[in-house]
Order: sequence, then structure tokens, then C-alpha cells
Amino acid sequence: MAVVTFANSKGGSGKTTSALILACELAEHASVCLIDADPRRPLTTWAKLPGKPERLTVVTNASEKTILDEIDAARADNQFVIVDLEGTASRLTSYAISQSDMVVIPMKEQQQDALAAIDVIQELKRDMKAVRRTIPFAVLFTQTKVVAKSRTARFVSNQFKANDATPVFATEIHERDAYSALFSVGGGLRRLSGRDVNNLEAAIRNAADFAAEVVTMLRANGANQKRVA
Repeated sequence: MAVVTFANSKGGSGKTTSALILACELAEHASVCLIDADPRRPLTTWAKLPGKPERLTVVTNASEKTILDEIDAARADNQFVIVDLEGTASRLTSYAISQSDMVVIPMKEQQQDALAAIDVIQELKRDMKAVRRTIPFAVLFTQTKVVAKSRTARFVSNQFKANDATPVFATEIHERDAYSALFSVGGGLRRLSGRDVNNLEAAIRNAADFAAEVVTMLRANGANQKRVA
């Protein structure tokens, strides 16, 4: 069982959207539990809409006191557990990170997001010291332009990509109409209609590339080799 946690202290970083994209894509072939630990409960709301993948379950976190039990229970019944954390550093955040096989740090190519991502990485390293083990992590750029990136966006992304101490996903989550549509119509990308959203096939390819890279990283880091292979 692999536990993948999405963490960023800044709102609007694409954290929840990225977690949902990954969960739905993995659920095409594996059992997945998505734990909604965001106080706004966006994934719990999404789960009430039609079209949720059959292999995907959504658990609403009750409190910081229950998060460890929720992760343990999900880990026992599913091949993947994905945790969408609240947008602030907290004891709940540290608890969830301590149980993770991988932490994904989503961020937009903006300076404010960059500072928030650095804060998460520093907190993550403190958590590693507390649990006395290495917790793999990687930065994920979200809401990126497919073409014609701004000078600021290129500068921010290059700062992270040039830093060997900070792993960065090769895949970026692009700015796509289909990703926004998930929260209004429900279901996953593969259940949307090309008549309703633009460039659906490109969004599906983008999601598939992201999921494949996550699985590759988990394999490389030795997270539950039997179940991920």
C-alpha cells in the first residue's frame, strides 16, 4: 500500500485538483482511498456528485485525532491512499506526512507559491527528523501554460529545477477546462464528454502522465514494491 500526501500551505496552489486527478486516474486500475482533510471539504462535496469511479472511496477526515486511524484503515483495504491536507501547517499535517510514502507539493509558477512550497519542504524535513526516516517528496507545477509561458513563470520553475536538493516532477498539471469541470459535474476525466469541455484528450493524457510518474517514483523509492509493481 502506498500513501501519497498532497501538501501546500497556500490556497489556490492546485493541491485538491491534483489529488483528485491522481486518484481518479489510479482508480482506473487499482483500489484508491482519497482522504479529504481540507476543512472546506471539496472532495467530500465532489464525491456526492454522480460518476465517482467504482474503485475510488472518499473518507472525510474527522479531526487531527483521527487522521492516523483513517490512514491505517484505508491502507488495509486499498492499493493507494491519497491524502489532501488542509492549507496550513498543523499537527494533522505532520501526522499525515509521517505516514506517507511520498509527499507531493503542488504550486503555481508564482513567487508566493514558491515561498509556500519552501515552507512545506522545511516542515517536511523537520518531520523527517522527528520520525527518523526519509520521506520522499517532489514539487509539482500546476495550472501551467502549455505554450507561451511568462518570463516570471520560467524564472520560478527554473529556480526549483536547478536545485538538485529539490525533486521536481517532469510532468506539469496544465491549465485545462476539464479539471475545473470535475468539481461541477462529478466523476473523473474519462467520464467527461468532449462536447462539454475543451481539449479533453489532452487533459486525459496529462493526467495519465502524472499518475505514471507518481507510480514510477513510488517504485524507485521502494514504497510497497509488491503492490505498486
